[in-house]
Amino acid sequence: MEVAPLAHVAVMLLSLAAFLTLFVFRAQDDNRLTSWQWVFADADVFRITPILAVGLLLAFALARIPFPRRRPASALFVLSFAVGALSWAEPEVIVDAARYFTQAKHVELYGVGYFLTEWGGKITAWTDLPLVPLLYGLIFSLLGENRIFIQVFTTLLFSGTVVLTYHIGKTLWDEAAGVYAGALLLGMPYLLAQVPLMLVDVPTMFFLTLAVFMTIQALERGGTGLMALAAVAVALAFWTKYSAWLMLSVLPVVFLARHRNGPRSVRLRAGALTAASAVLIGTVLLPNIDVIMGQLELLQSYQAPGLRRWEESFVSTFLFQIHPFITCAALFSAYAAYKRRDSRYAIILWLPLLLVLLEIKRIRYLLPVFPMLALMASYGLREIRSGEVRKYVVLCIVTSSVVLMAFGFLPFAQKASAVNLKQAGEYLDSLAADRAVVIALPQLHAPVNPAVSVPMLDLFTSKRLVYHHDSVPAPAGEAANKSPLRFTWEYRNPAYYAAGTDGPGDTAVVVIASDPAQPLPASAGQRLQGYRLSREFIDPENVFGYRTIVKVYLPVREAPQV
Repeated sequence: MEVAPLAHVAVMLLSLAAFLTLFVFRAQDDNRLTSWQWVFADADVFRITPILAVGLLLAFALARIPFPRRRPASALFVLSFAVGALSWAEPEVIVDAARYFTQAKHVELYGVGYFLTEWGGKITAWTDLPLVPLLYGLIFSLLGENRIFIQVFTTLLFSGTVVLTYHIGKTLWDEAAGVYAGALLLGMPYLLAQVPLMLVDVPTMFFLTLAVFMTIQALERGGTGLMALAAVAVALAFWTKYSAWLMLSVLPVVFLARHRNGPRSVRLRAGALTAASAVLIGTVLLPNIDVIMGQLELLQSYQAPGLRRWEESFVSTFLFQIHPFITCAALFSAYAAYKRRDSRYAIILWLPLLLVLLEIKRIRYLLPVFPMLALMASYGLREIRSGEVRKYVVLCIVTSSVVLMAFGFLPFAQKASAVNLKQAGEYLDSLAADRAVVIALPQLHAPVNPAVSVPMLDLFTSKRLVYHHDSVPAPAGEAANKSPLRFTWEYRNPAYYAAGTDGPGDTAVVVIASDPAQPLPASAGQRLQGYRLSREFIDPENVFGYRTIVKVYLPVREAPQV
């Protein structure tokens, strides 16, 4: 047998061994959303393993097909978009989506001017920056309030990040380094699970990567147009998320690693780019300085200490949630770069090293740095001399990740009680009633304000929701103040949920509970007089504290028997 086929067999067996080893030690995965000990609690490993084996065999055949040389960026874009779309059936499993949806809906209903004026005032901003909710709101305004448009948008940003990662690798080293780095972003199953969610992490990853790429281009090529675009990219990244401010520290590293002793013109470009970025950022920062300072104080007093309480281990992040081959290749890349005395490597090393040294053990805060990790892994894989074997390693990583996402993470998410809101919203859209009154009962298993369930349902239905706020006392004590869901108690549903009449005959009633047997308060029982249970969505889930069991009631004359 030839050397190359032997190497292929070894890579295939190692890929299967990696999956089975992680499965055996899945109890070590302490991820708060997609822990292997939850994902594979009911999954049949003997069903997934043959599927993975078949996928690895197909990858062997694909490794012999030349990658498109004319338009590799286009091929990466199409492939990544198709992979990202696989998870569109996933419900919104993180309650933070309620904040971004509510802020976006203000843009849709009242316009951009109102949003910019009232952001941080009547529009509660918590610790969110305005760019991503504004973009979501513009999508609602232009295309309609439908979650699918948000999913297409976030998937486009994911695919755009793949392409930008390719271009960074190609610019710093060569096309092969760029292609493999872009493809390796598909080897991170946690990232694939985040793509369809209405959060800010994937957009932050895109805009941060865009800022890095445009800075490299502007410093090396110059020109007024490129400098202006780079400054805009930096400003956009700045306004995505507070953690991006720390991550923008990579931009000086770009200059120092590439042009520290370069010509005077490059130093002038760096100064001009810094000044232009500061002006763009300042035009938004200064009018909102009071809001920003209040948010920074909250981050310092609540969010920063909270990271220690909500942390996830690096073992979970870099072995279970990211393919272990990527982690191994990234670690080896440091030695390879040191051996070559390659100063350009500092650009991709800076952020992963910084966040590890700062012990940021929360994967959602690390997610925007994943492109740099992919570039590190691609750099390490360059040490494999055989191009065909190197390609097969990348294909095995991608195949393993996609199989894990499609047959592990996605089915797990679809069993979460969050899917009840999705299915209830779709059912409401099939009804003749043009509005629905929502009754949100107190959560029994987590300190969550039940009012936050209203926008979570609104995301999945085109019906107008009516919600009359029933005061639920916030939990007292230090534990409640330190809860990662504390924001829900400072959340107030906007006035548009209280507008309009809700008389019987053209109105459905939706009850959102946290337990199928949860009793109704007297006020809810009175509201349901003349109504009959039409449909209930009670998919159980005993993993997350925040649970949503949904029952839909219709007037007796309209409601079919359950």
